[in-house]
Amino acid sequence: MKTIITLLALICCLTISSASAQQAIKNMYLLSNVDQHTATYSGCWGYVAPDGREYAIIGSYDGTVFIDITDVTNIHQVGFVPSTNPASSNNLWREMKVYSHYAYLVSEVSSSGVQIVDLQYLPDSIHYVKKFVATGHSSTHSISQSGPYLYLNGANSGFVGNKGIAILDLSSNPETPVVRGKWTSAYVHDCRVLNDTIWAANIYVGKMSIINAQNKNTLTTVSQWAEYPQQTISTHNCAITGDRKYILATNEVQSPAGKLRIFNIQDLGNITYVTQWQPTGISNSIVHNVEIYGSNALIAHYTAGIRFVDITNPASPTEVAWYDTYPPNDTNTFDGCWGVYMFPSGKIIGSDMQTGLYVVKMYYNISVALEGYYNSSNNRMNKKDTVRAYLRQYTSPYGIVDSAKATVDSVSLTGNFKMNSAPSGTYYLVLKHRSSIETWSKAGGESYDPMTLETYNFTSSSAQAYGNNIQQVDASPVVFGLYAGDSNQDGIIDVSDIALIFNDAQSFASGYLSTDVDGDNSIDLTDVVLAFNNAFNFVSKITP
Repeated sequence: MKTIITLLALICCLTISSASAQQAIKNMYLLSNVDQHTATYSGCWGYVAPDGREYAIIGSYDGTVFIDITDVTNIHQVGFVPSTNPASSNNLWREMKVYSHYAYLVSEVSSSGVQIVDLQYLPDSIHYVKKFVATGHSSTHSISQSGPYLYLNGANSGFVGNKGIAILDLSSNPETPVVRGKWTSAYVHDCRVLNDTIWAANIYVGKMSIINAQNKNTLTTVSQWAEYPQQTISTHNCAITGDRKYILATNEVQSPAGKLRIFNIQDLGNITYVTQWQPTGISNSIVHNVEIYGSNALIAHYTAGIRFVDITNPASPTEVAWYDTYPPNDTNTFDGCWGVYMFPSGKIIGSDMQTGLYVVKMYYNISVALEGYYNSSNNRMNKKDTVRAYLRQYTSPYGIVDSAKATVDSVSLTGNFKMNSAPSGTYYLVLKHRSSIETWSKAGGESYDPMTLETYNFTSSSAQAYGNNIQQVDASPVVFGLYAGDSNQDGIIDVSDIALIFNDAQSFASGYLSTDVDGDNSIDLTDVVLAFNNAFNFVSKITP
C-alpha cells in the first residue's frame, strides 16, 4: 500500500511539474543558457558588429561577460572584464551600454568609474581600454546612451548632486569622454533619451521627470508628474513607443507587486494614465525593465522571466510569448530576470540573477491541415505528424534561406517551427509532408520579421496557397488541407504514387510509411482512393 501511495504521489508531482513547465514557456524556445561566472548576475545588453555577428554582454558579480551568440549551435564566451579591483569590488549591480564599437560598463563599486572596452577585434578578442574616472566621479547605478552621449544615472552625490544625471560626451574621443552638463534636482534610477529629451525615473518619489537636453551643458526641467499613485519607491525605468505617443513605465514595488503602467504623453502638459499590465495568469511577480522594439514590448519581469507583449494598441497590451528563466516560483521577490535585449536576428537575451544568460527565440507558428488525416466529423486530424517548412527567396531561383521541422498538433492544426537563420525580408513559405503535395504560400510572398511573433495559416482559405493549390477538407469551420497522395515526393500525384500505395496495400504493409496517406499506420484501399482522386484531378505542386 505504501508503495502505491508513493507511486501516486510521484505521478502527481510529475503532473504538476509538467503543468508548470507548460505555463512557464509560450511561443519561445531556448537556444542556450550560459552560466559560467559567479552569481548574482545583473544587467545585459547587446552589440551587433559591422559583419553582422551578434554579441551578448552581461554583468556578473565578479565582472562583465561577453558572449558570441551568432551561431546558435556554438554560443560561447569570447571575453571577460573583471571588476576594477576584484578583491574588494565585486558587486550585485552592473550595467552597460554600447556606442560605436565600444562598450561602457558601470557599477555601484566605489571608484569604479566607467570601464571602456573596445569590441572591434571580435570575434578574436575584446580589448580593455581603461577605466575612465572623471573628477569627483566614483560609482554609477545605471547608464543610458543616445547618439555620442552617455547618461550616468544615480552617480555618487559628490559627482552629481542628489545622485541625478551626468552627461559624458564621446564625440571627440570615445576612449576619453568629456563631462558635460548635470541634472541634480532628484535621484535618477534610470532614464530614456529621445530627441534630446530625457525621461528620468525618480524611483524614490514615484515620479517621472522630463528634462530638456538640447544644450548638453545646461539641462533644464520641463515638467514632472506622479507616475505612481503613491509617493513611494516605485518608478524604475521606462521606454517610449516609436510614434512618441506613449510611455511604458516599470514600477519596482514589492507589495503590491509592481506593474507596468502606460501613459499617453502627446500633451506634455497633461500626461494621462492609460492602463497597466501584468503577465498572463501571474499577479505577484515584480516588473523590472522594459524595452520597445517596433510594436512590441520586451519585459524583464523578475520571477516571471522574459515577457513579450504586443502593444500595437497601447490601451490593450496583449502578451504573446514568454520564457520563465526562474521556474521555482512567480512570487514578489527580487529574483530571476533582471534585463532583456533583442537582436535583429530575433534572438532575445535575458539576464537571470541566479542562473546567468538566457538566449531564446520565438517560434514561427504555422497552421496546416493534411487532407488525408483530417476528420470533418470532429473537426481535427486523426493524428499529429511532422511537417518540414522552408523559407525561400522571393525571387528566382527561390533559394532556401532557412528551414525547420515541427510536429503539427492534431487539434490546433499548428506547428511551432524554429527558424534560426533567416533575416528580415520577403519570402515564400513552403511546406512538405511525407505523403502530401508540396505547397507554397500565396502569391506576393510573405513579409517575415524575426523580431515579432510570426504566424501563417494555410487552413483558412485557398488563397493562402500559391495558385489556390490546397483542398477544402471541412465546411464548418472552413478548413483547407494539403493535397494527399504524393508518396514518392516528385511533385505530382499520378499513377506512380497509386502503384506504390497499391503494392503496399496488397502486401498489408503498416507503419510510418509515405504510402500511408491517411495516417492510420495501415496501407489499404482508403489510401489508394485518396491518391486516385487527386491523380484523376491532375494535382501537382504549383510554384512561382
